[in-house]
Amino acid sequence: MRDLDKYKGVIPAFYACYGQQGRISPEAVQELTRYLVGQGVKGVYVNGSSGECIYLSVEEKRTVLENVMEAAQGKLTVIAHVACNNTEDSQELAAHAQSVGVDAIAAIPPIYFRLPEYAIARYWNDISDAAPETDFIIYNIPQLAGVTLTMGLFAEMRKNPRVIGVKNSSMPVQDIQMFKDAGGSDCIVFNGPDEQFISGRVMGAQGAIGGTYGAMPDLFLKMDDLVKNGRLEDAKELQYAVNAVIYKMCSARGNMYGVIKEILKINQGLELGGVRSPLPALEESDMEIVREAAGMIQCAREKYL
Repeated sequence: MRDLDKYKGVIPAFYACYGQQGRISPEAVQELTRYLVGQGVKGVYVNGSSGECIYLSVEEKRTVLENVMEAAQGKLTVIAHVACNNTEDSQELAAHAQSVGVDAIAAIPPIYFRLPEYAIARYWNDISDAAPETDFIIYNIPQLAGVTLTMGLFAEMRKNPRVIGVKNSSMPVQDIQMFKDAGGSDCIVFNGPDEQFISGRVMGAQGAIGGTYGAMPDLFLKMDDLVKNGRLEDAKELQYAVNAVIYKMCSARGNMYGVIKEILKINQGLELGGVRSPLPALEESDMEIVREAAGMIQCAREKYL
């Protein structure tokens, strides 16, 4: 049996941290990492969607991961998303992730071209082969990748002994049950959609990875604790409050991750920059939304923590 306990818990998806001229800031990466360590989260998911992965170069992704590892000092489970839209770059990142000591690598399927399932499986297995001593997690996010992890493809991937489970960001909670049933006790499923955190946990997800956790990790940790202790009505009330924050953050014209970084600046004093083009930057009119969302988080903390 594998050691899956290190993956069970709240794992924020890490944000791209920029400095001057919109370049990756190693200092900001380390500052955000130390903040999350201090919050008591289980781990971090690095260079995924929230990390603006498709807009970063291979070298930038290496820089981000190296600085996360340096600042984490072994206090976090680290999952590195390594998928690029070609196998060679993905393998390079997989090998690098293993060399710096991550716990697992993860990958979305190749995007743009619609590949047959056997080609997707080959892509994932080739990436996994580049990090032969490291766990592998399938990232299922069909609404963005344009590819759905079918049960047949999942069965094919489970032939790879390094595959330990699925980061499931599809919207139907039923998918969590299906992957859990198919994978059995030797497989972990992470809930992806933040707005249904407690639903995914109740349905069988042992861990959770989300893009808004970093803005309010303590609230998600509290929700997780309420679920564990069977206080589902209290968990539902907090989920509704968290969802209201998410809806507010998504109402800006600028990209949500830009909103989150401004919230972290207001509430935590973190300077993480904006977002990389072509993601839309925040506009002046968005700042009222930022302030409202930041205040909503503080109010929720006062009420529920």
